This record gives sequence, structure tokens and C-alpha cells, in this order.
Amino acid sequence: MKVLSLKLREEIFDEAERITHQIRVPRNAYINEALRLYNKLYRRKLLRKQLAKESKLVRESSLETLHEFEKLEDLMDED
Repeated sequence: MKVLSLKLREEIFDEAERITHQIRVPRNAYINEALRLYNKLYRRKLLRKQLAKESKLVRESSLETLHEFEKLEDLMDED
């Protein structure tokens, strides 16, 4: 468990206070859950970005391989 001090904009704090009172959840639990969800969101965004990058690399490699096969086919057709 880590203890930290943070500064929140007044409107964010006020909204969080209203919600935690309505759902009867301690502020600490609410903030922990919010950060857990935010971390999950960003892990997905980072993964999506990495997959797009790797997909592009694979696509380029696949195109090169396809062109090489086409050249081989052309050579075989000549014989």
C-alpha cells in the first residue's frame, strides 16, 4: 500500500465527492478503482498501438514474400 498526496482540480474533486456519497463508497476505494480502470484503458491503447506497428511490419514483409513468389512463378513459366 502506498500513501500519496495529490492535487485535484476543484470540479473533479467535487464530482468525485458527490458520486462517492451517492454510491456509498469510500473516496480511497473510488480513486483506486478509477485508476485501475484508467490503467486498463491505457494498457489496451498501448497494445493496440504496438499491434498496429507490428502488423504493418508483417504486412510489408508479406508483400515482399509475395513478390518473390511471383518472380519464381514467372521464372517457372518461362521454362
